[in-house]
Amino acid sequence: MDFRPSGRVVVTGVGAVTPLGVGIDTFWPRMIAGESGIDLIQNMDVSEFATRVGAEVHGFDAADWMDKKDAKRVDRFIAFAVASASQALADSGLKVDESNRDHIGVLVGSGIGGLTFLAEQFRKQIEFGPSKVSPFLVPWMIPDMASGMVSIVHGLRGPNTCVVTACATGANSIGDAYHMVKRGDAVAMVAGGAEAPINEIGMSGFCAIRAMTSRNDDPKRASRPFDKERDGFIIGEGSAVVILEDYDHAVARGANIYGEVLGYGLSGDGYHITQPLPDHDGARRSMAMAMKDLGDRKIDYINAHGTSTPLNDKAESHAMQVVFGGIDKTPQMSSTKSMIGHTLGAAGAIESVVCLLAMRDGVMPPTINYEFPDEECPLDCIPNAARHGEVNTTMTNSFGFGGHNATLVFGKV
Repeated sequence: MDFRPSGRVVVTGVGAVTPLGVGIDTFWPRMIAGESGIDLIQNMDVSEFATRVGAEVHGFDAADWMDKKDAKRVDRFIAFAVASASQALADSGLKVDESNRDHIGVLVGSGIGGLTFLAEQFRKQIEFGPSKVSPFLVPWMIPDMASGMVSIVHGLRGPNTCVVTACATGANSIGDAYHMVKRGDAVAMVAGGAEAPINEIGMSGFCAIRAMTSRNDDPKRASRPFDKERDGFIIGEGSAVVILEDYDHAVARGANIYGEVLGYGLSGDGYHITQPLPDHDGARRSMAMAMKDLGDRKIDYINAHGTSTPLNDKAESHAMQVVFGGIDKTPQMSSTKSMIGHTLGAAGAIESVVCLLAMRDGVMPPTINYEFPDEECPLDCIPNAARHGEVNTTMTNSFGFGGHNATLVFGKV
C-alpha cells in the first residue's frame, strides 16, 4: 500500500457500550435527555459493601459480536472492546482486506483488565487446587488482550499495543494512536478503552479507598459532579472506540468525518498515588499542551473528568480557570459521569465520543443532579438540561491514579 501521511488525523467511525445502552443510537438520545444509567448493583450481592450502587451495562450479549465459543469464556472487558470496535469499523465504512490490513492498527487500553476472570480463577485455586485453574487465566486477564482480540476478530495487522494509565487510559489510547497515524505508522487506528470492574474484588478495593459515594438509598441522584453535596464517584463499566484515519485517505474514499484531532496533551503529577497536585499544575499543563496549536480557535465545550469526588472536581475546576484566564473565560462544560458513572479506563474514550457527537448535533449533554452550587467549583457545568448551540471545538479531560493527566481536543473539519 502506497501511503504518505498528510499530518492530519480525523475520526471516521465511533462505537460504544455504556450503562445507557449499546451503540450510539441508543445511548446518545438518553444522555441528551438527562437519563441516569446508575442503580443498585444487580450482578452480585452487595449487601455487605459500603457502596451498593453502580453503572452497569444491561442487555449486552457478547455472542452478538464475536465467536460464540470465545463469547462464553472471555472477560467482559474484552467483549466490550470487540463490540465497540465492530460498531466503529462498520460506522466508518472502512473495509479491511489484504490491501490494507497491514496498515490498520489497534490501541484499545484498559485500566485494570480481566479482574472478574482473575477473581473467579483465584477462588477455584483456593477451593480445588492449582490444577483447576483455567489455561485462559493469563490471556483473559492481561489488559492488552482487548487490542489483541480486536485485531484477531477483524484481521488487523498494523501497530498493536496497549495503554494502562488508570482512569486516563481511554484518552491516552486515542492520543497515542493519533500520533501513530500522524507520523505514518498506520493509515488508520482502532483506538479507545474498555473496563469491567464491577465484581466482588473490584468493589472491595474501591470501597477500601473510600472514594465512592455512600448514597445507596438514592442511586440515580448519587453521582453529582461539581455539586456542593457530592460525596464520591460511582463505579461504571463499558467501552468506546473511535476510528482514527489519515485525513487524505478518509477524503479519498469519501468517508463521513466526525471531526479532527486538533491536540493531545499529557502530563504527570509526580506527587501522590491517588490525589492531584495541591496547585493542580498537572491538569493545567495537560490542557495547555493540548491547546498549544489551536491559534485563534476557541473551545466551545469541555467534557470534564468530573468524577463527583470533593477533591477532584475542585482541582479540575481550578485548573480550568488558570488555563482559560478566569471564570468568565472558561468554556461551558459538563460531566457525563453524572449519568453513566466513572468507567475508569473506558471513560476518556466514551467522553471523546460524547465530544464528537456534540459537534455533530450541536447539543451538549448536561451535568444532572446539580442542585447546590459550590463556591470551589464556580464554572458553568450545563446543569440538569442539555444545551443547544454551535459546537465547533471540544475538549475532554481524563486524570488517573498515579498522577496521569490526559487531554484531547477535537474540532470540526
